[in-house]
Amino acid sequence: MPKTYDALVIGLGVIGSSILRELSKYHLDIIGLEKESDVVLGNSGKNSGVIHAGFNVPYGSLKAKFNIEGHRLFPSLCKELNIPMKIIGKLVVARNNNEKSHLKYLLNNGIKNGVKGLKIINKFELKKKEPNINGGSALYVPSAGIVSPYSLTIALAENAKQNGADIMLEHEVVKIKQKSNYYEVTAKDKKFNTKIIINCAGLNSDKIAKLANINKYQLFPCIGEYLILDKSLKHLINYLIYPVPGKYSAGLGIHLTPTIDGNILIGPSDEYIFDRENYATSKNTLDLLFSEAKKWLPHISSNDIINTYAGIRTKTKEAKEKGFGDYIISEDKNNFINLIGIESPGLTSAPSIAKYISKLVGLKMNLNKKNSFKLPGAKPKRFETASLKEKTALIKANKKHSRIICRCEKITYEEVITAVKNTLGVKTINGIKYRTRAGMGRCHGGYCTSKLIEILKNEFSIDPLNITLKGKNSEMIKDYVKKNT
Repeated sequence: MPKTYDALVIGLGVIGSSILRELSKYHLDIIGLEKESDVVLGNSGKNSGVIHAGFNVPYGSLKAKFNIEGHRLFPSLCKELNIPMKIIGKLVVARNNNEKSHLKYLLNNGIKNGVKGLKIINKFELKKKEPNINGGSALYVPSAGIVSPYSLTIALAENAKQNGADIMLEHEVVKIKQKSNYYEVTAKDKKFNTKIIINCAGLNSDKIAKLANINKYQLFPCIGEYLILDKSLKHLINYLIYPVPGKYSAGLGIHLTPTIDGNILIGPSDEYIFDRENYATSKNTLDLLFSEAKKWLPHISSNDIINTYAGIRTKTKEAKEKGFGDYIISEDKNNFINLIGIESPGLTSAPSIAKYISKLVGLKMNLNKKNSFKLPGAKPKRFETASLKEKTALIKANKKHSRIICRCEKITYEEVITAVKNTLGVKTINGIKYRTRAGMGRCHGGYCTSKLIEILKNEFSIDPLNITLKGKNSEMIKDYVKKNT
């Protein structure tokens, strides 16, 4: 009979990885199952990376509760994980009097939620803060911030594993059977027994619930597309720039987001779709994003766009219902906990949700805290951001730092090797990209992809025919070119 775990987490995006890490602080046998080849291939690697202050979530909702608590926990969490974050502030810009009246609603709602430092500023104050942005007034939100969503999610999962959690990638859950005092979960032809199931499957959380004959949930996917601007334009804005949101919009409007790594994001759009696995972008939507961005920053050109991507929101409301639904966190069967519709501000809410779930688990079994919960060690400084003196020292200590693999992001041979040796065992091209940013620059990996394949072949003895972009059915090379003899 297979080992029986105390808790099994299905889905290891930022929510699932946060919960797994929180539970790893206790003497528990825990495991996380993820259907993809990495923990950031879903929405946890495809959002704006904003640490929301909590002024626009409905007062009294679960979203408000977890957003506000999560925001408070974020600085200490990022410090523990050695993940950079910045509190840079947000401006919600009103262009006319009708929009200004909604700023007052957001201000009052934020005050009720406990958000500090909110104030409405006039166009002169706005111009001082953002010389390139025009508007009649704005809600100033000093406590909003940014983080790399994929770096955070990876760090959470790796730290959970470091503290004893089992993690199985490419293990899609296909069957759940309730036994007398445990659940039998089937994934990739393997069976896992567990006392508690925590369903964090994001876009597929309603499908996972149905596997346990819980049929009351249905999610409605809503795609949000983004443009990425070149790093050379990072000086154009200082704050997160948001429009006044529409009352019944499925999103928060097309906004400008500075990122930790120096790019500016434009987006997201919001469009309900049928295929919850289709992250493709569309020309019409991208043209709309660009035209909206030109209203904020008229001097940008199409040449400034280096890439596009999309994320898919987990909406609990249909398009015809309009607006946002609240988070659903519910124990619908004994020891089966569902987390449904954890859309924005899910990233900000993650640490608070994790603590809440650990308390629920604590009501079912004794939680004995570990005396020595391990934190990640110090991470080496990125070669790109090192000083000339530091770069010289790095090369002197390790000659493999002298070879630049990704010219756009200045990633060295040694940094790629370190990334491939990751705790989760991910050895894909996207796995390297999310851990180093190789391939995230202007040339989209045109220069470095062949070199990444070379490293995987030479340093890790992986046959190039088995090297994939993101796991199964994404092979980079179809076959060898045969030489004439």
